[in-house]
Amino acid sequence: MNSKFNALIILLGCPAIFLGQQTGLEDVLMKAGKNYQSIKKKEVNIKASHERLTLQKTYYLPEVTLMAQQNFGTINAQNGPMYSQGGLGVASTSMPLPDQNWNAAFGSLYLANINWNVYTFGRLKTKEQLETADVEVQKSDLNQEVFQHQIKAAGAYFNLLVSQRLEHVQLENHKRSEVIYTIAKARAESGLIPEVDASLAKAEMSNAQTAIINANDHVLEYNKQLADLLAEDFTGYQLDHYFSENIPVTTSEVSSLEAHPNMMFISKKINKSKFQEAHLVTTGLPSLSLFGVFQGRGSGFGWNYVQDNSAYSPSYLKGAGVDRMNYIFGFNISWNLTDFYRNSSKVNEQKLMTKALDFDHQLLQQELTNQQRLAESKFKNALAKVTEAKVQMEAATDAYHQQKALYENGLTTIVDFTQALYLLNRAEINYEIAKNNSWQATVLIAASQGDISIITKAIIH
Repeated sequence: MNSKFNALIILLGCPAIFLGQQTGLEDVLMKAGKNYQSIKKKEVNIKASHERLTLQKTYYLPEVTLMAQQNFGTINAQNGPMYSQGGLGVASTSMPLPDQNWNAAFGSLYLANINWNVYTFGRLKTKEQLETADVEVQKSDLNQEVFQHQIKAAGAYFNLLVSQRLEHVQLENHKRSEVIYTIAKARAESGLIPEVDASLAKAEMSNAQTAIINANDHVLEYNKQLADLLAEDFTGYQLDHYFSENIPVTTSEVSSLEAHPNMMFISKKINKSKFQEAHLVTTGLPSLSLFGVFQGRGSGFGWNYVQDNSAYSPSYLKGAGVDRMNYIFGFNISWNLTDFYRNSSKVNEQKLMTKALDFDHQLLQQELTNQQRLAESKFKNALAKVTEAKVQMEAATDAYHQQKALYENGLTTIVDFTQALYLLNRAEINYEIAKNNSWQATVLIAASQGDISIITKAIIH
């Protein structure tokens, strides 16, 4: 009965053992860097920033406008002023007539216009540099997101691994508790020990079974966490148990803080802010542009319509043609002096924002420096704990075997035997946790130095 239940627990906790392939840490890091939705969002942001940069480069080209207009109406006019608010005005052209009439004809206008900002005192250039800096910010943001997510995935990987190992420890502990119960039951039935000893052994076996179930709950939970980080469906993962059998081998190399993805992101933001300052300076400067217009007009009204009101034709073809053509070209320089005055406040504001980012940079640098020292200390402590946990487990194993032999020969009590069982179980748990913590400390070193390869370099197959 118990063997069947144990097999069911193993099947539920680690279905990948039977149904899937082993999932290595390198595979997890690769999937974490590609599949997660927030990373895909950052990739889309980079594409969008590239499109903005491409758009900005088109502003170096001249503005070319083509227009064709054909209309039908009267041309009664009157002397007097007219002002069109907020846009181009359309007015009928003719000399004033003595009386109102409803003579109507077709008219047409054909126009080609070119306007080219040939010199903007650096405004277009600094805007392009600003958009280029924004692309770099988006790229560094993506690198930062990938790195942080890989660190989370590595941590989840080792959490799942230790939960699987602890489940295995509880299974072994249950087997030992079964041995105790078998011995105690046989000795109680033969009258060598009180029945209470068998009851105590049975309670201990049941407690061991509960520990298996609890351990399996943790396995399921960490399976789910890892599946979430890899953007996969909930499943059971068969992990590489190399990490539960070996401790990491790290080098004393320390990466430059400036190469840390988080530091790179802040640096790129500072760089963008400085380009923003330069661009704001140029927005208050004048601009020089060249322009040229070529225009053709046609009308169904004759040139002498004012003298002879019958000199018009309602024919479409008469009004749609071109009767008169004109052109104009020149240059224009404009400078909004009020904007030049206002712009100083914008520039000062941006400089203060750059200064604020500098403080963020200094703060992050200090935090990462402290984090590196903390990670190195934790790693040393983790290795020391592995050594001590190994000693503890070896001693607890010897004590268990000695108590087992004594109990089988009636030379010790069930309490001493179960105490030895408890100590061995605790020692095995501590040993598994200590080995896993050494890898978790390696993840902490990688996070503080900004180099995910530190984890994989610590593996020696």
